[in-house]
Amino acid sequence: MTDEKKLRAIKDLLISAEKAVNSAKKILATMTWPEDKKDLEILSSVDSLYSYNDWEDKVVEWVFTWEAMLWSDKNIYPVPQNYASKSHLVQWSKLKAIIKPDWKILYKIIEEIEFESKVGIIAKNKERFQVLVDWQAYNVLLAAITYFKCEIWDSITVRIPKWKEATYAAIEAVIPKV
Repeated sequence: MTDEKKLRAIKDLLISAEKAVNSAKKILATMTWPEDKKDLEILSSVDSLYSYNDWEDKVVEWVFTWEAMLWSDKNIYPVPQNYASKSHLVQWSKLKAIIKPDWKILYKIIEEIEFESKVGIIAKNKERFQVLVDWQAYNVLLAAITYFKCEIWDSITVRIPKWKEATYAAIEAVIPKV
């Protein structure tokens, strides 16, 4: 990669980092659950979630926030990164967890949020991998990086929510180097 391309990439990273920080602040604000909930877009997704028993199994519905699931009780629960990576799970999609009597948990997507596929470049910000897409940085799961065997500066396709702000992108594929 030429020095000019590296400088352009660094500039893109800095701009993207600023946008990512602003997005993170907005999402963090939604996790404090203030009294005035009408301004929090995420609550409309959470309010339609259910928990019920299906024979011996317990079924709980969730919203995928990035590395975790947000349940209607306002608690946050981890999602296995390998599941999120292999299923190309898009932030804000709805899932259900089927909890078996032996505590084995099966995850299923019940409502995938509308998404768009974009092309981006893999970067690393401290210890976290990100993808740069349209002047914005999105976090990506480490499990996806290893599953797709991504390297820094690789071109990839990702899925991001079409109508909601996101801090996370789901990797679809690595674009072969020419």
